[in-house]
Amino acid sequence: MKPKKDRGDFRLRKEITHKRYMTTAVITFIVIFAIWEIISASGRVKSLFLPSPIKVLEDLVDKAKDGSLWTDMGYSVFRVTMGFLLSVVLGVPLGILAGSFKKAEAIIAPICEFIRYMPVPAFVPLVMVWCGIGEQAKIIIVFLGCFFQLVLMIADDTMSVSDDLLSSAYTLGTTRWTTITKVLIPAMAPKMMLTLRMMIGWGWTYLTVAELVASSSGLGYSILKAQRFLHTQSIFSGILVIGLLGLLTDRLFALAIKKLFPWAE
Repeated sequence: MKPKKDRGDFRLRKEITHKRYMTTAVITFIVIFAIWEIISASGRVKSLFLPSPIKVLEDLVDKAKDGSLWTDMGYSVFRVTMGFLLSVVLGVPLGILAGSFKKAEAIIAPICEFIRYMPVPAFVPLVMVWCGIGEQAKIIIVFLGCFFQLVLMIADDTMSVSDDLLSSAYTLGTTRWTTITKVLIPAMAPKMMLTLRMMIGWGWTYLTVAELVASSSGLGYSILKAQRFLHTQSIFSGILVIGLLGLLTDRLFALAIKKLFPWAE
């Protein structure tokens, strides 16, 4: 008996057009919001627990009009960006070092493996003691959420470069430093950008934790403040804005990867 052939859009790894992909994605969001509205309008769930999408949208519009939305967004974007950049500046070189030399891996990898399982919220009291309650403390929390994972993932990206490629470079007479800068790093660059794209998501995830540190502004702070007064629509609007900002940064990374490394598609 001959096996049945896969047909239609659900054939394994079958490509679809960009237009069809985007249409499907938009329809998915519309369906989800429609189901949300139907459940809210049915009255089976109290609005205190699940406000309608319309009320959430009205809350966003009100915050945009009074300017608080833009102020909170500005603070949150700044904190995530600075914490993420600090983790990249320190984590990428350490990851490349650990992925290139076994002695360096023996020093760097075990401590990163150990610390990455520690819950970041547990560091909040220590960060407040060490750094105070200013912007520096919030940036450090985002940094801690990204750094140790980033080092290990960059090390894996480095080790994924073929040994044959490095051997070929040595055969052509390159030095160790030239091999790293001219062969290893360019070869791992597409994967490294994918790793950074993933890690910026971690940065947004730890934003709310960072804004636990004596904040009076930011999207995470607005969510926590809304929780105290049971303003559920404000909680949902804050979550949606963080999601949209995270999606925007993800799309920017995807565009950068496509433009910088077209051969990696």
